[in-house]
Amino acid sequence: MKDKNLPPDYNTSSLEELTNEVDRIIEILENEKDLNNSVENYQQLLNLNKIIEKKFHIKLKSISENTNQKIKKILKKDEK
Repeated sequence: MKDKNLPPDYNTSSLEELTNEVDRIIEILENEKDLNNSVENYQQLLNLNKIIEKKFHIKLKSISENTNQKIKKILKKDEK
C-alpha cells in the first residue's frame, strides 16, 4: 500500500495522532498469536512509519530554514 492509498486523514493527522495509531497497531500485533493474521496490520504500521518519517523531515527542514533566517537577521543587526 502506497502513501497515496492510505486514508487521507493520515496525511493530515498530527504526529501525536499518528504515534497513537502506531501504538494501537503494535498492541494488536503483540497480542496476535497467528502471524498470518497480522500481515495487513504490519503493512499499515510500516506505512505509518514512512508518513511519520516524512513529517519529521518536513518539520526539520522548516526549523532549519527558520533558524537560518533568524541567524541572518541577527548578523545583519550586528553589522550596523
